[in-house]
Amino acid sequence: MCFYKDAAPNGAEWLQTKSKRPLDGKGTAKYSRRREVMNKRALIKKIVARLTEELQVYFRAANASRAEATHEQNKAEDKYDTRGLEASYLARGQSRQAAEIESAIAEFEKLAARKFGDGEAIDIGALVELEHGGKNSFYFLGPRAGGTEVVHEKKEILVITPQSPLGEQLMGRKQGDQPQLNLGGAKQAAKILSVV
Repeated sequence: MCFYKDAAPNGAEWLQTKSKRPLDGKGTAKYSRRREVMNKRALIKKIVARLTEELQVYFRAANASRAEATHEQNKAEDKYDTRGLEASYLARGQSRQAAEIESAIAEFEKLAARKFGDGEAIDIGALVELEHGGKNSFYFLGPRAGGTEVVHEKKEILVITPQSPLGEQLMGRKQGDQPQLNLGGAKQAAKILSVV
């Protein structure tokens, strides 16, 4: 904020404040802290919605595999006929994946949409803008569901976990750090542009 003097009707001078940040037309700053937290909350909701869509796909697939495994036509005709057994293994794997997604949804629903302050280290819940290879990428450090992609405010955001190779390298870093990241087996210079 900066201050400037303005003449009052009675000849006195008033000190008024003027924001240096651009306004959004409603009188509030476009990049206020409150807006960032609210945007992060909306981002988390989008991640949960994407995971819910994936969960429905896995439920349908598991039910179809279960039905196939128990269908009368898939009974073993001889000791080498394993169609029913294979379908039951597939159904079990899909059910496990659905349970994993349900757990991820529960963790994201509990995740606080907190603002990371200047100089604060990257941790779970951080939205990180990273410059590497001549382009900017956005990553959300989540508790689970690494690899989930969402589009939020016209930006593609990839969920990574602290256990992922990139997440492991970013944990504890701060805005402005310029780490040498091992991406795809090669070292790349990178810069952490923002941690929100």
